[in-house]
Amino acid sequence: MKSVLVIGSTCVDVIINLKRLPKTGEDLHPESQSLAMGGCAYNVANILRQAGASFTFATPVGSGIYGDYVAAHLAAAGISTPIPRQQEENGCCYCLVEESGERTFLSCHGPEYSFHKEWMKGLDLHRYSMVYICGLEVEAPTGGELVEFLEENRQLEIYFAPGPRGVHIPDGRLERVLALSPVLHINRQEAAELSGREGLREAVEALHAVTGNTVIVTLGDEGAFCMEKDGTAYRIPGVPAQVVDTIGAGDSHIGQILASLSSHTTLKEAIRSANAVASRVVAGKGASLSDDEYLALKKTFSPPSYEA
Repeated sequence: MKSVLVIGSTCVDVIINLKRLPKTGEDLHPESQSLAMGGCAYNVANILRQAGASFTFATPVGSGIYGDYVAAHLAAAGISTPIPRQQEENGCCYCLVEESGERTFLSCHGPEYSFHKEWMKGLDLHRYSMVYICGLEVEAPTGGELVEFLEENRQLEIYFAPGPRGVHIPDGRLERVLALSPVLHINRQEAAELSGREGLREAVEALHAVTGNTVIVTLGDEGAFCMEKDGTAYRIPGVPAQVVDTIGAGDSHIGQILASLSSHTTLKEAIRSANAVASRVVAGKGASLSDDEYLALKKTFSPPSYEA
């Protein structure tokens, strides 16, 4: 089994359900609010845990009420981190979920988005064949160190989810990450913004030309479009779902792809199972499936093909 290194944040999602976003000066009454574990990297790591994959989750955990919440829930899930506990207050993400299921994020960042190369010194990096990173950590003030770490460890195949703020990554860091030939995992809007092309095929071809590696674009209920490293392109159909909220859909998708690939499943089958996981995630509240939900769904996946 290939081992995955997941680098990134764990925060607390403060989920606020309301009919629509407020206008300036308006006073609305939310329908409900709740707390849940969140953060792009945590959502990925949690899928890997549920899948029984081999992984290490390098996530900084801060102090304060949100830091204590994160630390307690990571411990309860049996997830450890090689990074020492940080003194600064952990942040949170206010997730405004409208009736349609669409979400708007207001993120208060703490040390959970930071990265220092010294944190990785205790790891045997030759154990890992894949590393997951998110655009938020590359954009953060310490993102330059993260890019340097990747440049110094070219043996790691990078799975990069730039996210909706990918085009805002400063100081040439985005270009440096793309120069490392990462596998890109993006949605349709992100593909258009990163490539400057409106058409899906044109956007993917433009990004593929830059990275020289696989590009995976999630398309909601339409499934996913993929152009592999060798230029082979195909669409994997989606799984219909009644959308409750879309929090964590993309994270769960790439998490399942990594989990499947770590067990030598073909990329096509990995995307097919990822579509099923993402569909189940959007059908419920919050970014995660329960362990029982995931295990029941996992039984429907195709067995590993052991194709390299």
